[in-house]
Amino acid sequence: MDSYEYTELLKTLSTKVDNIAKVIRPSEIEQKLKEIEALEQDPAFWADPAQASSVGKQKSKLGSLLAKFNEASTALNDARELYELASSESDEETINALFGDAENLNEHITALEVSMLLSGDDDAKNAIVSIHPGAGGTESNDWASMVYRMYLRFCEREGYKVETLDFQEGDEAGLKDVSFIVRGENAYGYFKAENGIHRLVRTSPFDSAGRRHTSFCSVMVSPEIDDDIKIDIEEKDIRVDTYRASGAGGQHVNKTESAIRITHIPTGIVVQCQNDRSQHKNRATAMKMLKSRLYELELEKQNDAANAGEKSEIGWGHQIRSYVLFPYQQVKDNRSGAAYSQTDAILDGDIKKIIEAVLISQKSGTRGE
Repeated sequence: MDSYEYTELLKTLSTKVDNIAKVIRPSEIEQKLKEIEALEQDPAFWADPAQASSVGKQKSKLGSLLAKFNEASTALNDARELYELASSESDEETINALFGDAENLNEHITALEVSMLLSGDDDAKNAIVSIHPGAGGTESNDWASMVYRMYLRFCEREGYKVETLDFQEGDEAGLKDVSFIVRGENAYGYFKAENGIHRLVRTSPFDSAGRRHTSFCSVMVSPEIDDDIKIDIEEKDIRVDTYRASGAGGQHVNKTESAIRITHIPTGIVVQCQNDRSQHKNRATAMKMLKSRLYELELEKQNDAANAGEKSEIGWGHQIRSYVLFPYQQVKDNRSGAAYSQTDAILDGDIKKIIEAVLISQKSGTRGE
C-alpha cells in the first residue's frame, strides 16, 4: 500500500462512518439511554418484570451499538491524525506501521457496519436451521452433510453453541435431513443470510466414471421466538407422528418411539425432533420449531419475500450461492455478486465475510449480476 491508496482508504472509511452516523444517530441513542436510566431509578418500573426485561434488552442493544460506533470512530480519527502528523514529519516508520494496520482498520469499520445491519428485532435471537438435500440421492445427501459441517465449523469459529434437534442419516452417505439451534450473539442475524438454495458442482466421488455432477440442498432459517410472541396453532391444523429415533449420538436409537414429526396442514410445514429421550420434550421442542417457522413465514409475507425457502424448488434457477469445485474452484454468492477462490477454507467454515457482504449488499440495494 502507498500513500495514495491509504489516503483513499481513509476517505472511504470516513464516508462509511458518516453514513452509519446518519442511520444510527449516536446523539439520539445517548438521549434514549439517559431516559432508560431515569426509568430504572423509579421503583415502580421494576413492578412489571416483563416490561423491565424488554427495556433492559433495548438498553443493552443500544449501548453495545453506541460503544462499537464510538470505538470505530475513535480508531479512524486516531489513524487520520497520526497519518497527518507522520506525513508532516516524514516519519516513515509510523507511516509504514499505519499501512500495515490498514486492513485491521477496514475490518473494524466493516464490523461496525454489520452491527448496524444486525439491529433488527429478531437479529439478536437464536437461529433454528434446517438443511434438506435436493433430488439426487447419495450425491445430494453428501452435499447436505458438507453444508452442515461448514456451519458447525463456522459456529465453532464464532463461539456459537449448537444443539442438534433432528438428524436423519442418508442411506449410503451424508444426511437426509438435519435441524439444529444456533445460540449466540446475533445468531439469527448472521444465519438468515444462509436461507435459500445452495448449489455444488464437482466431480462426484460416488461416480466411478468420474463425471461432473451438480447437487442442491436447501437451508431454512427461522428465529427462535421468545415466549412473549404468541403464535396460535389449533390441534385440527396439525398431524403428529411418532417414530423411532435414529442418527448419530442417541443411546435410545431404535428402542422407543420418542421422535416426533409435526405437519402443519395449512402450510405444509414439517418439523421433526428426536433430541431427547422423552417424547413429551421432543413434542414441545418440535412445537417451538413449528411456531418459529410460522413466525418466519409471516415475516416473509409482510416483506413480500418471493424466495421463501419452503416455497422454492430445490434446483436450477433458485440458488443463492454456487460452490464450484470442478473444472475450476470458486464460490459465488448471487446476491452480493462476490466471488471467492478459497473453496477449502469456505467449506471449513470461513464464511463470515461472505455473509457480511450479503448483508451489506441487501441493505444498500445492490445485487450481483
